[in-house]
Amino acid sequence: MTVMAQSLKAIPGAMPYRWWALIALALAQFLVVLDASIVNIALPAIGSELHLGTSMLGWVITAYVLPFGGLLLLGGRLSDRFGHRRLFIAGVAGFSIASAAAGVSISGEWLLVARAVQGTSAALLAPAALALLTKLFADPQNRAKALGIWGAVAGIGSAAGVLLGGVLTSSLGWSSVFFVNVPIGVLIIATVPFLIPKDAPSERTGLDMTGAAAVTAGITALVAALSGTERVGWSSPQTLILVSVAVILFSSFIFLEKRVANPLMPLSIFRNRWVTGGNLSMFLIGGATTALFFALSVYMQQVLHYDAMKAGLTQLPMAGALVAIAGVVPAIVKAFGTRRPLAASLVLLAAGLIWLSFAPSNAAFAIHLLGPTILIGVGLGGAFVSGTEAAVHGVADDEAGLASGLVNTSQQIGGAIGIAVLTALSSARTESLLEQGVSQPQALTSGFAWVFLGAAALAILGASVVLTVIPALKKQ
Repeated sequence: MTVMAQSLKAIPGAMPYRWWALIALALAQFLVVLDASIVNIALPAIGSELHLGTSMLGWVITAYVLPFGGLLLLGGRLSDRFGHRRLFIAGVAGFSIASAAAGVSISGEWLLVARAVQGTSAALLAPAALALLTKLFADPQNRAKALGIWGAVAGIGSAAGVLLGGVLTSSLGWSSVFFVNVPIGVLIIATVPFLIPKDAPSERTGLDMTGAAAVTAGITALVAALSGTERVGWSSPQTLILVSVAVILFSSFIFLEKRVANPLMPLSIFRNRWVTGGNLSMFLIGGATTALFFALSVYMQQVLHYDAMKAGLTQLPMAGALVAIAGVVPAIVKAFGTRRPLAASLVLLAAGLIWLSFAPSNAAFAIHLLGPTILIGVGLGGAFVSGTEAAVHGVADDEAGLASGLVNTSQQIGGAIGIAVLTALSSARTESLLEQGVSQPQALTSGFAWVFLGAAALAILGASVVLTVIPALKKQ
């Protein structure tokens, strides 16, 4: 324990040092999740200034999500080997530098490279942060509270990104959505060494770089195939070839993991039904929420003609509902276990998304959007908290980084695939209606409705998976 940590603990009535450490870890997680959504509101301004078309703007999101999702497993293993605190600090430093570089972008290519470095850095810090949390809070009761805060922060980051993106873009310009990360990153780097003891690296074992390359390339090929369907179609040679390459790479990854001495992802971890069910649910939650926030922000600006500020402020009720429910979920989980609260949260999320799909092209916020977005916030708050708890339940200390990387991987890959598939379906629906002579606002609205309904289907599937895979009546 460091001198500062001892001092904090020695002060009568002071917050134990590990709770201060949790604040620093949660701030970093907030940045990682925030950055996946805060850019959405700024996309029109970015496209206008850097002369980027619609497909290129989609890659501003994808360039971050791809390396993040693809490298999380490797990041988790690196943190297990070289020390969680060391990798966490390195990841925060890289993320802050890349954010500054993105903020001064003078071309689309520059911005995409900076976003890719952000995603790579996030793949280092996110699993290390969650692994540190599980080590700092070893007792089940406090770990449940800490994970509740952690899950809430993940959900809040997604919702707050739309709000902050609108405020910052309107008042300071699109570059500010990247610059805002820098002072927070500096603060985290300055305080973590005083709050979190240095952890010892594990035994020097070989790293499964071949497996890491296979799974990362597989994810890249799959998302590239899905992202391109809007332009070339689902049956085009490009789509079919990329999907085939992805299948081959994923199959090779599984083959390798069964045979290498130190696999990137030991398949035995999935014998834990909590880990399996938690990751499947977080995969589907990621797909639903990433598509939701993208479609909702574009719908508000392109169809309802909200400016960036108004589009952001309308997310406050959702964020407030998320925060409120996240605060009580740990107590609910303690009383009923994780399974039922997680399934119920996903059902509520689906209900809110279905309700939102009925919003018309001339929607009034108080009448058509307020109710469903609050219900979505309630569902998200419960799903993020209980889903994260399930995904790390019963994991040994020497696999904490792996489990942390795995749950983040599930969420990010789900997000990348969800936004690719659902936006492609949305575009196809919109184009079909335009060809039939439907007005553009109505065609766009119908296309976005398909996104919301598709996200609802993912949430319902998630609830079914939870009830099927996660053991019943298991208390935390």
